[in-house]
Amino acid sequence: MALPRQPLCEVRSISAMTRWEYATVPLIVHATKQILDQWGDDGWELVQVVPGPDGQGLVAYLKREKQ
Repeated sequence: MALPRQPLCEVRSISAMTRWEYATVPLIVHATKQILDQWGDDGWELVQVVPGPDGQGLVAYLKREKQ
């Protein structure tokens, strides 16, 4: 005797998208490590470092998950 066939159900988990906040930080050449370490200690992740708008300094782009 065969069991009645049950329709297949697919369960999908819907997770919320991660939301980010961003910061741009001018970097002072002689204190770059200290600046980045401080931001890292505060939960920020370095995304990219690019030349500043004046072409002389550097600017760090950072992100962290919104709370």
